[in-house]
Amino acid sequence: MDRIKVAHVITMLELGGAQGNTLFTAEHLDRKRYDVILISGMGGVQDEAAGSIPALKVIFLKHLVRQVRPWRDLLALIGLVRVLNAEKPDVVHTHSSKAGILGRVAAALAGVPVVIHSIHGFGFNPCQKPPVRALFILLERWMARLTDCLIAVSRRNIEQGLALGIGEPGLYELIRSGVDISSIRERAARADRAAVKRSMDLPESARLVTSIGPFKVQKDPVSFMEAAARIARECPDARFLFVGDGELRPRVEEAVRRLGLAALVRLPGWRKDIPEILAASDVFVLTSLWEGLPRAAVEALIAGRPVVAFAVDGIPEIVRDGENGFVLPPGSLDELAGKVARILKDDSLSRRLSGNAERTIDASFDISGMVRDQEKLYERLFLINKRG
Repeated sequence: MDRIKVAHVITMLELGGAQGNTLFTAEHLDRKRYDVILISGMGGVQDEAAGSIPALKVIFLKHLVRQVRPWRDLLALIGLVRVLNAEKPDVVHTHSSKAGILGRVAAALAGVPVVIHSIHGFGFNPCQKPPVRALFILLERWMARLTDCLIAVSRRNIEQGLALGIGEPGLYELIRSGVDISSIRERAARADRAAVKRSMDLPESARLVTSIGPFKVQKDPVSFMEAAARIARECPDARFLFVGDGELRPRVEEAVRRLGLAALVRLPGWRKDIPEILAASDVFVLTSLWEGLPRAAVEALIAGRPVVAFAVDGIPEIVRDGENGFVLPPGSLDELAGKVARILKDDSLSRRLSGNAERTIDASFDISGMVRDQEKLYERLFLINKRG
C-alpha cells in the first residue's frame, strides 16, 4: 500500500484531552505506512513535548491563536495554505474549533484529497449569546461540506450535530477519546494514598473531592468551589482538590477566599501523577457546562472513583445515575453537593459505586485502539479518493 502523509492541525498544544489525543496519535501512527506532520499555534505548554516526538515534523504558526482575531486569522489561513501546498499531505486532520475552521478552508484551497475533523466538543455552547451561537452553528454547517469525515467522541455530539443540520449521518464516525487504561489501573492500584495527601498538606483522614481540568468557562471551576462550600457544611472532614490552571485562576482564588475555603481547598496546578491523585480521592466531580466526552471522568472511573457531574453532552454515556455515580441537571449545585455528601457519609454506597466504576470503561476507550481506528479511517478514505 502507498504511504499516506497526514497533517494534523490544532490551535494550540495546551494541556487537555484534544491536545493529548492529537499528540499521542501523531506519535503512534505506524511509521511504516505514515508520514506525519503537526501544525499548531505557538506558546502551548506541550510545544516542547511535540518537538521531542521522533519522526514527527512540527510546524508552528505564530498567527494561529485561539481568540477570534480577524487579521491574524487571515494571516493564519494564508500560512496554513502555504504549508499545505509545500507539504502536499494526503490527509488533513483538524482538531479544535478555530483550527477546524481555518484548517479545513486551507485544505480545500490547497486541494488536499481527504479532510477529517475531530469534534472534541463543538465550538458553539449554551453560554454564548444567541447571535454568536447561531453564527458558529452556521460555520459548522459550511465546514461540514468541506469535510470527508467528522469524528465524534460521543454519540450525543453526533445527535446534536445532525439535529442542527451539520452534515449527514454517513459523515460521522464514533471514535472515543482514548486513555491508557492498563497504565491508569496499575498506577492507581499501586498508589500510596496517604503519601499523595501528605504531598498536598492534607490530613490522611481527609475525604478528598477532586476535579481536573483547565480553569476556563467550560469547566466552571467557580461552581466547583460553590459546591465545595455546601459539601463542607455537611462533611467537616471533606477536602477539595482542583487539578489544573488557566485564565480563570484569579476568579477561582477569589471564590476560595470569599467562601472561607482556604484551609480546605488545594489548587496544585497541573500534575503528572493523575492516577495516584484519583486513587487518593473519594469522589470525582465535574461542574462542566458543556463537554464532548471528558477524559478526566473516564480516568476517574478506571481508577474506581464514583463520578458526580452535570448531565451535559456525552457525560451520561459513561456516568450511570445511581450505578457508578450521579448525573444531575446542569447548574443544580445543591443537588450535586447533596449527592457528593451522601457518598462521603455512606460507606456502603461508596463501595458499591466504586466497584461499578471500575467495570464501566471498556476497550473502546483504550488509546492504542483509538489510533488503530483512526488508521483504518485514513486508509479507507485514502483508497476511496484514489479510486476516484
